[in-house]
Amino acid sequence: MVARALHLLVLLGDEPRGATLSDLARRAGYPVSTTHRLLNSLAREQFAVLDEQRRWGLGLRLFELGQRVLHARGFTEVVTPVLEAVSKRTGEPTLMSVLDGHDQLYVHYVEGVQQVQITGEPGRRGPLHCTSMGKCLVAFAPEQQREQLLAELELPACGPKTITDRAQFRAEIAQVRERGHALADEEHEPGILAVGVPVLNPGGTAVAALSSAAPSFRSSLDELRHCLPALHRAATELAVGLPRR
Repeated sequence: MVARALHLLVLLGDEPRGATLSDLARRAGYPVSTTHRLLNSLAREQFAVLDEQRRWGLGLRLFELGQRVLHARGFTEVVTPVLEAVSKRTGEPTLMSVLDGHDQLYVHYVEGVQQVQITGEPGRRGPLHCTSMGKCLVAFAPEQQREQLLAELELPACGPKTITDRAQFRAEIAQVRERGHALADEEHEPGILAVGVPVLNPGGTAVAALSSAAPSFRSSLDELRHCLPALHRAATELAVGLPRR
């Protein structure tokens, strides 16, 4: 029952406007009665909440726990000023993610100064194969894990230039390891460019990744490469300041 309740929380996390009981039951594959019972249990502990429109959403208890995780792992005190310094220098948003299974988990985001900019919502998951941070996380994962990802990671076409050929993706990851940064040229979404770097521990394994991103109508990959010095400095600073995971 715990696993079922947790699955409902994951589904609610994908519904920022909330979801009805019947919709949640259908998506979870549970009977409506079971779904209703689980949601009521979650609501009693403030993990879920039912609004006036009879739509279920995440409760503030999850926000509280999330903030504790950020604090415990140093993301708030250590990461915020470092990423703010990068965005101030580049003018573009700065994002941070960590590897979680076959996905990346966005853990921090700082806005840039541009009127139109790319956003990254902390707590959301994203693909590894078509983003600059994702490529860094794969390229600098422990060798056994890296090889497993290279062999098993799904490579769906997300943008007009997504790498979907496994041999080509393996070659791309090798290049990322060689040059120490990754590029994403409209691979995740049309019109979105990004450059990313790994945050490496003393053993050379990525504990996180950072990126700067911009729309293609305002920037180019060559222009985004100018963000690399600031990103590398930030990655070096975070490698020292972040608590060990």
